[in-house]
Amino acid sequence: MRNFYLTLVIVALSISTAQAESLRVSSPDGEITFALSFNPRSEPVYTVHYGSEAVVRESRLGLRFSHQAPLDQALEIIGNQRRQANGQWEQPWGERRWVTDRHNELLVQLQSTDGQARRIDLRVRVFDDGLGFRYEVPEQAAYGQVNILDEITEFHLPGESTAWWIPGRRYNRYEYLYREGKLTEVETAHTPFTVRTPAGTYLSLHEAALVDYAAYVLDQRRDNVLQTNLTPWSDGVRVRTRTPFKSPWRTIQISPDAVGLANSDLILNLNEPNRLGDVSWVEPGKYVGIWWSLHRATETWGSGPRHGATTGNTLRYMDFAARHGFDGVLVEGWNIGWDGDWFHNGSLFRFTEPYPDFDIEAVAAHARKRGVRLVGHHETSGDVSNYESQMSASFDLYRRMGVRQVKTGYVADGGDIKRRGENGHWRHEWHDGQFMVNHYLRNVQEAARHQISINTHEPIKDTGLRRTYPNWIAREGARGQEYNAWGDPPNPPEHVPLLAFTRMLSGPMDFTPGIFDLQFEREGEQRVIESTLARQLALYVVIYSPIQMAADFPEHYEARPDAFKFITDVPADWEQSIALAGEPGDFVAFARQARGGGDWYIGAVTDEQKRELNLPLDFLEEGVSYTAEIYRDGPDAHFREQPYDIVIEQRVVSRGDSMALTLAPGGGAAVRLVPLSD
Repeated sequence: MRNFYLTLVIVALSISTAQAESLRVSSPDGEITFALSFNPRSEPVYTVHYGSEAVVRESRLGLRFSHQAPLDQALEIIGNQRRQANGQWEQPWGERRWVTDRHNELLVQLQSTDGQARRIDLRVRVFDDGLGFRYEVPEQAAYGQVNILDEITEFHLPGESTAWWIPGRRYNRYEYLYREGKLTEVETAHTPFTVRTPAGTYLSLHEAALVDYAAYVLDQRRDNVLQTNLTPWSDGVRVRTRTPFKSPWRTIQISPDAVGLANSDLILNLNEPNRLGDVSWVEPGKYVGIWWSLHRATETWGSGPRHGATTGNTLRYMDFAARHGFDGVLVEGWNIGWDGDWFHNGSLFRFTEPYPDFDIEAVAAHARKRGVRLVGHHETSGDVSNYESQMSASFDLYRRMGVRQVKTGYVADGGDIKRRGENGHWRHEWHDGQFMVNHYLRNVQEAARHQISINTHEPIKDTGLRRTYPNWIAREGARGQEYNAWGDPPNPPEHVPLLAFTRMLSGPMDFTPGIFDLQFEREGEQRVIESTLARQLALYVVIYSPIQMAADFPEHYEARPDAFKFITDVPADWEQSIALAGEPGDFVAFARQARGGGDWYIGAVTDEQKRELNLPLDFLEEGVSYTAEIYRDGPDAHFREQPYDIVIEQRVVSRGDSMALTLAPGGGAAVRLVPLSD
């Protein structure tokens, strides 16, 4: 088994049993300080300073239960432990191969002052890019089985801050357009939740290592005071568990600029190392598939004369994939259950029974012959009980067919996940409640037993568990490309520069970029994707995913081989990734180096404003010249008026040069930098 966690060094350990009024722990560079103390009501509270700025003012901590006394008041410190860590660990795949883990840790032991010896511990880790803290409740008398009714974790943020967010606990899960406004305008919000303080400091509130617990949405109780509102079960209980237990980490990423958030590894560092052992069977790559035609309504998921998932259609896509070096072909709508109102008829899905016009054995044989893989698909329509009863058998089938990746789907309104209760009655749960948190992980673990990776759509938000389970290779969790086919409105140009500093802070997203036919008719309605052609290429660098789709029809790519070359060249696995510049909702630029190679790639996109960027190439190797293959917006490019105006050119650059790029309204630029041989 390969050891991905390297050189973690415990530098110091100290224990004090003396009572204390307050305790502090700072980041290794001394810039971030977390302080724990008590308010006049003997409630534990904390503050966070970034330099001299109070980025989190006095905020309460604690847990409340249905049958036991709360652990949020009448507490005192009875001991603490400290340690330091400084090391690196290797990702089997990812946005960078090596991740530095450098932090200072404080474990605070709290006990009740009423003589009943009620215990709760708080573990805090402070990094140079932020911090995380979690509750650890030890086994103790009267706290065996517990039902958590509320978590009193607050974030009292500076007044007059600016926020970027999507609303929490609504019917469309995480698939909303991001809003920008004053912090006080927020009611509830999903995380990652991004804030700029009046002093210009950027914060992102989120959570890490969400296991056997409910996800939270932020709930603004008082102006500028947000509390973790745990997603409830159908009976109102938030979390069912037993002592000892640990909450997920409550995380605060901190940076003097927006790009610092995008360069942070804090969420990954707060997760446990790989538990799966050898994961060489997890294969990053690019795929095509029977998908965009379904959203454009030229083909159907259900059976009939326009059925998309036929044997012949799949073989056509496989031949295209083989010709152009793609790794796989996604096929949606191949199995019984899609006819009729499939959105509400999840109990009809049969995950091992193909439609008569889809010969899965012939498809698998053709895939082996052409050197590509079938990418599997399991849509549940939110009927999780039906899926779980067939999950193992469905993975057995896919393993026999040579499938290594499966896209799962949970299309259902928020709060309408269906599970059969113990008494046989149907219960309706949230996608981000404890029941589904546990289901998503069971799905990933069962897939791992079959050496299959999972790409979850309609998922639970990413909290870094891809480190612990590297076969959780991607997920959706935001408004993706499909909204450009039928959404009202489609994704505006500012959407991607917002994703880069919100959703993408949590981990990879299967956005499905690469649309070349940007203006088309769908069922008699004219659709306009608010993007230039160059921008669609830039998305392969800007939006990170280890499995990238070329989402458009094969004929649209073969009609533009000049632009298509970038998609066939760009990798999906990286040695390094650097956010170069950007502001939420305005623009963003990334540079990424191919895993195990010398090529670098740059992607940049803007909002509806034309923008001039000048990006220093200081990341290039010293003394090496590079051919820059540039795909940029043409002089007349505009996301509505001239989306296809593109210039493809080359020039030689080296470290110390700058890359000047003009981005059209709704546009972008993609660059491949190839080292020149001697």
